[in-house]
Amino acid sequence: MVNFIKSKIEESVKLKTSLLSNTEILNSVNAVVNDIVTSYKNGGKVLWCGNGGSAADAQHLAAELSGRFYYDRPPLFSEALHVNTSYITAVANDYSYDIIYSRLVEAMGKKGDVLIGLSTSGNSGNVIKALEKANAMGITTVAFTGESGGKIKGLSKYLINIPSSDTPRIQECHMLLGHTICELVEMNLFPKK
Repeated sequence: MVNFIKSKIEESVKLKTSLLSNTEILNSVNAVVNDIVTSYKNGGKVLWCGNGGSAADAQHLAAELSGRFYYDRPPLFSEALHVNTSYITAVANDYSYDIIYSRLVEAMGKKGDVLIGLSTSGNSGNVIKALEKANAMGITTVAFTGESGGKIKGLSKYLINIPSSDTPRIQECHMLLGHTICELVEMNLFPKK
């Protein structure tokens, strides 16, 4: 069993190491940070969406911005779109699960905001519809996916497609890059004196 544990750690390390030479992903992450910083400087916000583990990651990363990351500083408007269970269940029941996020993007979003959608497969219908709505509204769109990008490929300004088809490993890289984005946003907006 110890060898199995080691093999999982090795897989994770190998995938993360591959990101060091993936200039497309590195440049996209850098550009996402710049767009988020610009959005906040202009009174904007960052919205997040995903399903299952990706919803948990979205909520975690939203909290890093709205709470704090490494040090005390003013809060930033950042919200995961799935946190209101009454809304989610009502809209899913009355309309469709596919529009739970797009309706909130329409209600909460405005031009200049940022929407980050997480979907390891790139095929989550509700994330796709949220990105489409955000694009129509002039909201900057970011998609965190797996290797293929799925149906989301081409629907966002920035595609951060982790070069793997292994869901847990993809999600680990989403969190690594998401944390890095949060740290850089915090550093840029609230530089330590």
